[in-house]
Amino acid sequence: MKNNLEKFRKNLQMTQSQLADKLEVSRQTVNSIENGRYDPSIILAFKISILFKKKIEEIFIYEG
Repeated sequence: MKNNLEKFRKNLQMTQSQLADKLEVSRQTVNSIENGRYDPSIILAFKISILFKKKIEEIFIYEG
């Protein structure tokens, strides 16, 4: 699944580590999501959307 996580994170001038701390995950998890190697759980996707004040569909692009 593609995503805009890195774009939104950088817009807030936030590092991967800072985002990981806010989401209570590892920096490696954030990196894996940004690089499309890991699809987050629905709970994590909701946490991300709430943090960035965006709809899940604005962050994650499903290409089924």
